[in-house]
Amino acid sequence: MDRIHFVAGKNQETIFGNNPVLSRGADGDQTKVRSKIIIILFALVLFSVVILTRANDAGEQEQRPPTDSASAQTYKERCSACHDRPKDRIPPRSLIARQSTEDVIRTLTTGTMKEWAYELTADQIRALAVYVTGKPTGASVQGSLNENLCKDLAGPINLNGSQWNGWGRDLDNSRYQPKPGIKPEDVPRLKVKWAWAHPGPMATGQPTIVGDRLFVTTEVGQLYSLNAQTGCTYWTVNAGAGLRPAMIVGPLPAASKAKFALYFGDHKSNVQAVDAATGELLWKTKVEEHRLSRITGSPVLYRNRLYVPVSSIEEVTGTDAKYECCKFRGSLVALDAFTGEILWKSFTVHEEPKPFKKNSSGTQMYGPAGGAIWSAPTLDLKRKVIYVGTGNSYTDVPTAHSDAIIALDMNTGKIKWVNQVTPKDNFLVGCRQPGVGNCPEEAGPDYDFGSSPILRTLPGGKQVILAGQKSGVIYALDPNHEGKILWQVRLGTGGALGGIEWGFAADEQNVYVPVADVFGAGRKPGITALQISTGKQLWHVPAPAANCSWGKVRCNNSQSAAATLIPGVVFSGTTDGHLRAYLTRDGTIIWDYDTALPLATVNGGETRGGALDGGGPTIANGVLYTNSGYGRIVGQPGNLLLAFTVDGK
Repeated sequence: MDRIHFVAGKNQETIFGNNPVLSRGADGDQTKVRSKIIIILFALVLFSVVILTRANDAGEQEQRPPTDSASAQTYKERCSACHDRPKDRIPPRSLIARQSTEDVIRTLTTGTMKEWAYELTADQIRALAVYVTGKPTGASVQGSLNENLCKDLAGPINLNGSQWNGWGRDLDNSRYQPKPGIKPEDVPRLKVKWAWAHPGPMATGQPTIVGDRLFVTTEVGQLYSLNAQTGCTYWTVNAGAGLRPAMIVGPLPAASKAKFALYFGDHKSNVQAVDAATGELLWKTKVEEHRLSRITGSPVLYRNRLYVPVSSIEEVTGTDAKYECCKFRGSLVALDAFTGEILWKSFTVHEEPKPFKKNSSGTQMYGPAGGAIWSAPTLDLKRKVIYVGTGNSYTDVPTAHSDAIIALDMNTGKIKWVNQVTPKDNFLVGCRQPGVGNCPEEAGPDYDFGSSPILRTLPGGKQVILAGQKSGVIYALDPNHEGKILWQVRLGTGGALGGIEWGFAADEQNVYVPVADVFGAGRKPGITALQISTGKQLWHVPAPAANCSWGKVRCNNSQSAAATLIPGVVFSGTTDGHLRAYLTRDGTIIWDYDTALPLATVNGGETRGGALDGGGPTIANGVLYTNSGYGRIVGQPGNLLLAFTVDGK
């Protein structure tokens, strides 16, 4: 099409392409001609816009996967039964819709729901993710990988100073920091020094602090080394699978290329070691072949051995009547910390799963199964044993090792004793009718030991194992008499999302226990202090009424996150995003901060936190760090890592 050109003025020729249009001398005639030309031009412009729009739509159609009836049908067949009527640990569809399309794709291909998507093609998975989220691929990911890189080189790594290295800070898993660099009288003056935006759907894991290094994992599989004082980034690596456990740093032999290794487990049941100074991969070992296995508990390092707990999500997938449930068994694996070689592996459930019946849909069922270990093990150097807490059974086939505290020999992995406190806890997520599909005939209450056991030595020298269960009961066990119960105290009503969830803390005399109790008329969320020697209650503070800055949706005051202790003060968070400090002498709340409020971050833009759940705060060198936004089950997802100091200095 030729260009359109106007020449102003009377008695001038107006050109439309190469054809002259008559130009009248009279003004009236010119006005008519101009009106006709304007109409023609408008029509041409409109025609061009339509053509261009259709062309653009066609281009987008090629790039964007369909969100048609096929995806809707896939969702209905594979997802709606659980996510449209969520129960227990299953997130509602509204929560999934807040994630990016890439995050949902990762969940369906390498994450929690990969078993449900195993028959789908890559294009179908992509289309389903777009359908569920309502977003195209490439939707926003919080935080930038290239923002706020450190301008100066990092100093040498030092393991001799104040640190929070691993889940519980020490081999006892006490979650007690005796030298925090923060005095109790200064706690009310804690303010945010800097904030950092997590990439991905939500903030999980727990930060590890070694000297001036802060190591952070993300749920989408990235690993960061940050400056502990400023939040600038030294290096970033992609682990190849989701990461949730806390990491731990340890020294390597003098002849090694790297001086220190950073160890962690992932959602594909790999244990990896990277150079703590650079992030370069040193070794990678797969410790479990079951496709639904994963590592959620943090590895524990002692000398040249790394002890790794193994868990799974088979209890989620097991509700699919076509799935041959269940074959996973929890385990503890010992690795050579320098090479990654497996030294021994001990299953919590000794018998291998065998066929025992067919379910109501005709699918073969297996058992026994379950006994996952989804918390960090605890080391007893005096007796040379390791203590682990196990989760529920998955089937009706009996096992004596679910919902138990188990002691294993550190050198061989041989089980030395077992104390099972809740027999026949046969549980699959989402089961509503006993015996239907893979659902157990005798359904249990899901009373896992999800918290790491704590080993404490009392002033007189007597030692006690403290164990918190989702039943809402905390136990004191005797390590000298095969875990015999010394005392037990019920602190909550308990349940699948109730009781003692992620972790409690203890000093030399007392233990401080947060309780979740998400649902139920008799729920008792809060925190309680008990005397370790007797179980006597010293004080109890109910969780304050839920106060969510994001509104009333998914607003809850469950106190399920792991607690953290310093001399005189215990820190505990709730799923409404509030982190609070309690005086250990009487439980008085002396500090309350809403971590879900939006903040400017050092790695680009403003973002906000959410629920406090999972890992607890870590403290070293005068700084308190906490993730905010673990909203997978209860509360709001968020993307913040916060660093608090006295007066924010």
